[in-house]
Amino acid sequence: MISVNDLRTGLTIQVDGDVYSVVEFLHVKPGKGAAFVRTKLKNVKTGAVREMTFRAGERVERAIVETRQMQFLYSADDEFYFMDTADYNQISLRKEDLGDAPNYLLENMVIGIQFFEGSPIGVDLPTTVNLRVVHTEPGFKGDTATGATKPAVLETGITVQVPLFVEQGDVIKVDTRTGEYLSRA
Repeated sequence: MISVNDLRTGLTIQVDGDVYSVVEFLHVKPGKGAAFVRTKLKNVKTGAVREMTFRAGERVERAIVETRQMQFLYSADDEFYFMDTADYNQISLRKEDLGDAPNYLLENMVIGIQFFEGSPIGVDLPTTVNLRVVHTEPGFKGDTATGATKPAVLETGITVQVPLFVEQGDVIKVDTRTGEYLSRA
């Protein structure tokens, strides 16, 4: 058990039987009344963000989340198969357990899988990934002054808005947090 006064960004806690990661916290001491801690918590399993307020000094259960480096092997139907790079054990995760991760997964990619009490609860993707453009319309020369964009389908099936100069076959860098184009790789 830890005090809510000791909460820090990135810390994982258990509230109402669910595991949350602290996104934001603010210690508030009003001029009148007792102090409290206002938090934004992200559910590690679902990704939903929840705002909660705790009384100062209240205690919460700390959740010990272990992250293991695992290699993505392949997917079949809605199952995604991963291999632990340390002991070569394989696990499978359902598509709904991965959230947006399937949009950025390539075969043989190594990512972090988060485990709580021995069972996988989420994935820790790199901030950016390099993906190949498999289909996009050709851009027109000289039409770049407006900063216009066009849709591009990437090798994982996700569609991203890219600048007009990006062509089919280019490898681009995509932000996994927002799903936005960053640059050519």
